[in-house]
Amino acid sequence: MHGEGVQKSSLELVFRALRLKLEEGDCDFAPKNQLQNAEDSETSSFVTGTPITHPHHFFGRQKELKRLFDLLKRRPLQNAAIIGKRRSGKTSLLQYLKNITTTPTEQLRPGQKSDWLPHPENYRWIFVDFQDPRLQSREGLLRYILECLKMSVPNPCDLERFMDVVSSNLRQRTVILLDEIGVGLQGCPELDDRFWESLRSLATNQTNGNLGFILATPESPIELARSTGHSSPFFNIFGYTATLAALTEAEARELIASSPTPFPAEDIEWILTQSKCWPLLLQILCRERLFSLEHGEMGDDWQEEGLQQMQPFTHLLEKLV
Repeated sequence: MHGEGVQKSSLELVFRALRLKLEEGDCDFAPKNQLQNAEDSETSSFVTGTPITHPHHFFGRQKELKRLFDLLKRRPLQNAAIIGKRRSGKTSLLQYLKNITTTPTEQLRPGQKSDWLPHPENYRWIFVDFQDPRLQSREGLLRYILECLKMSVPNPCDLERFMDVVSSNLRQRTVILLDEIGVGLQGCPELDDRFWESLRSLATNQTNGNLGFILATPESPIELARSTGHSSPFFNIFGYTATLAALTEAEARELIASSPTPFPAEDIEWILTQSKCWPLLLQILCRERLFSLEHGEMGDDWQEEGLQQMQPFTHLLEKLV
């Protein structure tokens, strides 16, 4: 008992340090976007190890953004799937959708478009990361969604009571972003066909067109459901698919030009050629070039280092069959 008390006390200290409350759920279990404290510390010029959460660092995907936001401008909100290879930028795109319309202009790049929706303050965005173990149980996920919606959480928080609360109270346009949906289908037995059918019913019949879903997956939702043994019609409601390819050359050049230290023209061309304009590979090569310039390194060693750092992600360069 003494050991348990010490453990609980230690956990409370950790949660207090993180400004979390043990009794209340946080609306976003995913990493917080850094919008609130953007001026507190200097941010990295190029981001390679984690998804991009701050819109200032996101480049490209203008075609996909135009189509996705158009699906959300009017009721009923329509559902979409973002399909792409591993590390192609799916999670970063979900985060951008969630954050760009409410980010203050002074925190964006000059000329960066943010007026995608006529009244962005009328929308609520819920980011669900199925890699988070807290969201891999049915009750944990339902409770999280209700907390994000600022609705009362019934006890017990089962599927029937969840449906009652949401269908009776959802008045605000709400978009649920489902990241790593494959994990939810493969490793979460409580998220069965009945669960997904209930979400479909909410979106199509119970919320007056105020609920939409956007999911990220490496393959089509129907194929993913079939390969994991699911048959729910939920996966038939995604009427638009955005398949992520490389950036356009113009988008890639804009990313490269964001370096605080300009790159020589020949280096820019080399980066474009080697990356084939994939955003992660661009970020890696730009990071290496910037590092070499800031440390006064001469020669082409940065190119060798950049190619080595790219190795785990060269599957992006392979053509789809």
